[in-house]
This record gives sequence, C-alpha cells and structure tokens, in this order.
Amino acid sequence: MIRRRSALTLLAGAACAPAALAQAAWPARPVRIVVPFAAAGTTDILARALAPELQRAFGQPFVVDNKPGAGGNTGSAEVAKAAPDGYTLLMGTVGTHAINPSLYEKMPYDAKRDFGPVTLLAGVPNVLVLNPAMAQRYGINSVADLTRVARANPGKLNVASSGNGTSIHLSAELYKSLTGTFMVHLPYRGSGPALLDLMAGNVDLMFDNLPSAMPHIRSGRLKALAVTSAARSIALPDLPTVAEAGGPALKEFEASSWFGLLAPAGTPADIVNRIQQETAKALATPAMRERLQAQGAIPSGNTPAEFARLIDEETKKWARVVKASGAKVD
Repeated sequence: MIRRRSALTLLAGAACAPAALAQAAWPARPVRIVVPFAAAGTTDILARALAPELQRAFGQPFVVDNKPGAGGNTGSAEVAKAAPDGYTLLMGTVGTHAINPSLYEKMPYDAKRDFGPVTLLAGVPNVLVLNPAMAQRYGINSVADLTRVARANPGKLNVASSGNGTSIHLSAELYKSLTGTFMVHLPYRGSGPALLDLMAGNVDLMFDNLPSAMPHIRSGRLKALAVTSAARSIALPDLPTVAEAGGPALKEFEASSWFGLLAPAGTPADIVNRIQQETAKALATPAMRERLQAQGAIPSGNTPAEFARLIDEETKKWARVVKASGAKVD
C-alpha cells in the first residue's frame, strides 16, 4: 500500500509538473497591452510609458495594441474573451470599467465578472480646453464666459470627446446638466483625433485628459479654462478648477479620470501580483514620477484588491452622474 501510494504521488507530481513549469516560465513570449482607444490619447500615452519598464523587468516585449471603438468597449471586449494566461492585458479606464456599464443599454462584456484588476496606473484630472480662435471670437476667457455664451446659443457650440462613455464625454454631460446648456456632442475614437480637429477649428471645445492636452496648452494651440478635479493640478497650479471658476451652478462639479491594468478573469494570481509589483516599482522611480506628474498624472501602483475597491466605488459614483445627466448610448 505504501509503495502504491508513493507511485501515485509521483505520477500526480509528474502530471502537474508541465503546468507548473509553464506557469513559472511566464512570460515566455511577448505580452500584449490592449489600449481601447486611438493613439496619442492619455490611455495610449500611459501604456507606452509603462511598456518599456515591464519589458526591462520581465525580459520580454510588452507590445501596445490600439483597438479603438464604441467608447472603449471594442478593445475591452477583446481582452475579456482572451485566454487568461497573462499574455493579454487591458489598459482600462474609468470609462470602460465604471461609466460604460451605466451608459450603454447593452455591453459586450461584464466589467466586473470578466476582468481581474491588476493595478491602478494613474489618476488624471480632465481639463476644459477651447479652440483659441473660437474663444477669441466669442470673448471666452473663463468658465463663466463659456456658460454665458452656451446659454445664449443653444446647439450652436459643439463639444468633442474621445468616445461615448469616457470621462471626457461625461464631464461635458455633467457640465451641460448643471448649467442647463445644450451643446452638440461629437464622439471620436480617442483623444488624438479629437484634439486634431479641435486645434484645426472643426470642434469648439473639449474636456480632455490633462496629459494628452498638456503639450498643446503649453504651445498655445489650445486655450485652457479650468481643470475638472476637486483641487488644482500641480502641473498647472495657476489654472482654476471648474468649481472655482464656474459660479454657483458648478460649485459641486468634479470629474476626474483614471487608468489601470486589468487581465482576463482567471489569470493566475501569481502573474497578476508580479505585474502589479513591477508596475509599482516602475511608478516609484523618480524619473517616472516626474514624467507623469509633469503631464498632470498622479502615479499609483496599488494592489489588485485596492484597485477592485476603487472600481466598485467609481461605478456607483458614475451611475449617479449618468442618471442625473440623462446620457444614454444605444
């Protein structure tokens, strides 16, 4: 009996060995980070800042793959259906995982069930930016000026976003709801193409993520009026918040963005934890912190459990905003 049990134990160990070795060898090939928006937006900027750091840590390429569409739903759905083996990750956002579930009647994935949170990469304020020529034409130099002009010209102004359901879209919807104004919403497949049209004068204004708008604010190609966070940004300390500059109607206004890594549900915990730990190390380096903070991003690197709690809290918060604004996408 003893000999038979020993043989069975050896056989079981041998059967488990290939799986254990395969898991221990991760990553044995390139890892894909899906960005569910077009290139040059903040989601893309942050993913491309992190990818080389993870490549150095793990010795395999981390390849950024842009899959824009449907307010981030297209790329997110692709990751939700991917094998949970650590070779496909998502750079998720407040839109893909906290806003879209309330905004869209039908979702191609379950934001909670189909994903495992890895880590929050960064929190980012949005910034209200205008085409400078348009601002000069209407005499807009403050948030209060914009509200005055928008109220006097219902439907005449248009506001761009990086896609339906993004925090950029919902920031505009919240502004419109609180001020009683109407502006035509023009959704794009990411901040990059929206910003190009904004600078070209094809769009009037946008509540963009600060990192993607920052270079154009500094160059003068965009006119910034305010940040959407509760407090001013350390990257633009002289720029007021919407709540500060918008008058009584906007005194409670607050709408910020966040970006973080998620994996398909069922991805082994040891792989998830290794990615989180190396991401946290990268974000803690002075060079990375300075790089992100200069763009207005606040680095994080929190644990999977902490990120999961944040997503739950944000989902409840944005559900209230979506309901109050009346925004819906078919």
